[in-house]
Amino acid sequence: MADAALQMTSDTGAQDDGALYREAPGNIEAEQALLGAILINNDAFYRVSDFLKAEHFLEPLHRRIFAVAGEQIRLGKTSNPVTIKTFLPADEKIGEMTVAQYLARLAAEAVTIINAEDYGRAIYDLAIRRALIGIGEDMVNIAYDAPVEMAPSDQIEDAERRLFELAETGRYDGGFEPFNEAVRTAIDMANAAFQREGHLSGIATGLHSLDTRMGGLQSSDLIILAGRPGMGKTSLATNIAFNIAHAFRGEQQADGSVKAVDGGVVGFYSLEMSSEQLATRIISEQTEISSSKIRRGDINEADFEKLVGCANMMQRLPLYIDQTGGISIAQLAARARRLKRQRGLDVMIIDYVQLMTGSSAKASQNRVQEITEITTGLKALAKELNVPIIALSQLSRQVESRDDKRPQLSDLRESGSIEQDADVVLFVYREEYYVKNQEPRRSPEEIAADIRTEEYLAWEEKMRKVEGTADVIIAKQRHGPTGTAALGFQGEFTRFFDLADSGHLPERFE
Repeated sequence: MADAALQMTSDTGAQDDGALYREAPGNIEAEQALLGAILINNDAFYRVSDFLKAEHFLEPLHRRIFAVAGEQIRLGKTSNPVTIKTFLPADEKIGEMTVAQYLARLAAEAVTIINAEDYGRAIYDLAIRRALIGIGEDMVNIAYDAPVEMAPSDQIEDAERRLFELAETGRYDGGFEPFNEAVRTAIDMANAAFQREGHLSGIATGLHSLDTRMGGLQSSDLIILAGRPGMGKTSLATNIAFNIAHAFRGEQQADGSVKAVDGGVVGFYSLEMSSEQLATRIISEQTEISSSKIRRGDINEADFEKLVGCANMMQRLPLYIDQTGGISIAQLAARARRLKRQRGLDVMIIDYVQLMTGSSAKASQNRVQEITEITTGLKALAKELNVPIIALSQLSRQVESRDDKRPQLSDLRESGSIEQDADVVLFVYREEYYVKNQEPRRSPEEIAADIRTEEYLAWEEKMRKVEGTADVIIAKQRHGPTGTAALGFQGEFTRFFDLADSGHLPERFE
């Protein structure tokens, strides 16, 4: 038994030694075959250039050959062993061969370009596996030797972020990007704006006066939508969410994924209201039946048919609601990544920032530091997922102490980082809300006799001008000018809408 146990121990040790020195997965022959095919027929490059990058090759020399060949072909030049060798180190040797001899051998042994895409896919898949091994090794090493200040939840969040980035882009380490790729992305964005309905570079909100000033919601932007209670922040957010989801039109891509051509998939994080309350608001907006009547059941048969029709239509919308209260930035990021992988994600809306929490590992920090951590995390998440994030925010009470109630950037509550991290800051302001509260008092006798004093008539005139209107103030915008978008507002149905241009109104007939 002792000998058997000793033998088992010896075998296990041998297996462990073998496991420690396993080679990273790679296929040098596939890399050679693909490079040879490209060198004899440059058309082979375009069969793999959409998904294969130089860093996906295992052999460093193969990376340089693919990168140089790609640059030459994109410039319209011929890439072959003769033209490419001057851009590679002449003194480097591969076994007994020089680089020039190795290039000639790659071309000589290439048979056909028919299998170029298959070779490219094999190289790409093996590169992803190597990246997975790297992430896995980092996870194990960090778990064994984690710093004191690093909570397990932080490690999970970091691993999930890297895995998501790897799944989306084939890379997990970030790093520098060539400027020509950034230029190409900018041109693609302009082309998409030209082709998209409304000629917007971003996603249309469905509110024309807002879209014309912002160009739509831009990818990777953090958009702060702020206002005092009662201004209609959540109403505007639900209006935008519905408009985007209702306009969604997808296009099947070569890899099987669906890309939004118009509208988009919306993820709505409602930390304040339940999903039922949110759904009731949206139904009220679309059916023009007040939410209070819906809650009380004060509806007739025609109203009920409208509700059923609206509910059937909304079931097909790509609008997803998460009603978890007090969610942390790490939890929100994890759920957003999961939604993007499983259903797609084009716009995120968070109602609202002050109800979120920071990381539990930093429980000792004050509220300003916590809000700073949240807004910094939201901006990083917007860039990572490449989607616009609309985050609602409260304003401080100092607005109420001023004669002019219009909000300013300094009114953003609890942290200057909200203003700093945001790409766009929008304020919802309804003068009607304040004017309504200024109604002059009238005695019962004056009301009964319908007597209106000059003060009361002046108030009525002022109320008539602002009733049913709202301003969305663009206080900050990195991509364009600031200004104000005038909208209409129906408080009974919590709905914002575009106002008719005064220059296009029909003539009045007495």
